[in-house]
Amino acid sequence: MMRRRTLLATCTALALALGATACGGDPAPAGGGGKALAGQTVTVAGVWSGSEQKNFQKVLDAFTAKTGAKAQFVSTGDNVSTVVGSKIEGGNAPDVVMVPQVGVLQQFAAKGWLRPLSQTAQQTIDADYAPVWKNYGSVDGTLYGLYFKAAHKSTVWYSPDALARAGVQKPTTFAGMLKAGHTVSDSGLAAFSVAGQDGWTLTDWFENIYLSQAGPDKYDALAAHHLKWTDASVVKALTTLGRVFSDKQLVAGGQKEALSTDFPGSVEKVFGPKPEAGMVYEGDFVAGVAKDQFGRTIGKDANFFPFPPVDGGPAPVVSGGDAAVVLKDGKDAKAGMALLEYLATPEAAAVWAKAGGFLSPNKKLDLAAYGDDVTRATAKSLINAGDSVRFDMSDQAPAAFGGTKGAGEWKILQDFLRDPSDPKATAAALETAAAKAYQN
Repeated sequence: MMRRRTLLATCTALALALGATACGGDPAPAGGGGKALAGQTVTVAGVWSGSEQKNFQKVLDAFTAKTGAKAQFVSTGDNVSTVVGSKIEGGNAPDVVMVPQVGVLQQFAAKGWLRPLSQTAQQTIDADYAPVWKNYGSVDGTLYGLYFKAAHKSTVWYSPDALARAGVQKPTTFAGMLKAGHTVSDSGLAAFSVAGQDGWTLTDWFENIYLSQAGPDKYDALAAHHLKWTDASVVKALTTLGRVFSDKQLVAGGQKEALSTDFPGSVEKVFGPKPEAGMVYEGDFVAGVAKDQFGRTIGKDANFFPFPPVDGGPAPVVSGGDAAVVLKDGKDAKAGMALLEYLATPEAAAVWAKAGGFLSPNKKLDLAAYGDDVTRATAKSLINAGDSVRFDMSDQAPAAFGGTKGAGEWKILQDFLRDPSDPKATAAALETAAAKAYQN
């Protein structure tokens, strides 16, 4: 539970949000008591489905209970930019969008679709978030996005029972992880379950390897496309990744099965009723799926170790997040802005934190709000990383390259998973796609 003074601060901030400035200085709708938005409806669009959508709905329900405004969530699937653009053109724009990529947020801002955040929201972000989150939510100095849900994408999740039966310890190097994987395979399970059907998971594999091997400066340069994807450092990282993808002992079902496995399916192969692999690499949100869909106790039946350093480099810390933005063309932008002001509070974050599968970048959220010690440790490491964390590279790219199903980096890395024999050719394909996307 949050401390009393945190709750008091939250309630004060929300009262200001609902009763004072709601959107660019316009007063929020008047209402009786704590139901200032009674009779209004906020439509929220985002990529979440399954347990993530279910848990976010709990947050929306808490907003409704506090303000009286109804809140409806619509899942867009992975192509959020295409779906939202179609809704705007059709005169059916949502009020709020949970944007999963920095590049998409920048695209929306460039098209003039977004409302700058209210003064109340900006003040909360300045006070309660590390500057990196404000930077990634801003375009040309204007703050448009509130990062409500963060991700720690440098975690490898494993079955403690599988590793114990194989007699291996948590690895501390990338080479040690592959060696441990072979030992797990010898014991009867594949080492890794790989969600190749979802191209974004493959970009996360690449980014952790690249950040550790090439270092943060080159990572930043590649993320901004100031460094070409044909650079030797990219080829080296792809070669390293290919060692995993090409090894049938390491990948559950081999490349063909990996390409037909989505993210929830990859978690099921490790933590479901019929395990096929001992480990699955992905972010902290693996815990939510393992807990909600397969009844695993986090810390006992499911645990993680940090993505290990590669070739003597530093251990990578890659993050990501979903930014809430308010659309200009939404039917109820004032209530939408009030929702963002609510999402900025630790009170809102605590709702999902209790449910699991969630990390908040809000420094004011009491770690006791998280339901288990493993998640608390993950959240603490993300908060303590501050501005040293590197944001997901594909999420920083234009959506055409880093955030579109069946295209760009997602598709090219799926092709690489299918046949990882020519890293140079893959690097060249990545550069061609990136150059085109960054020009548009």
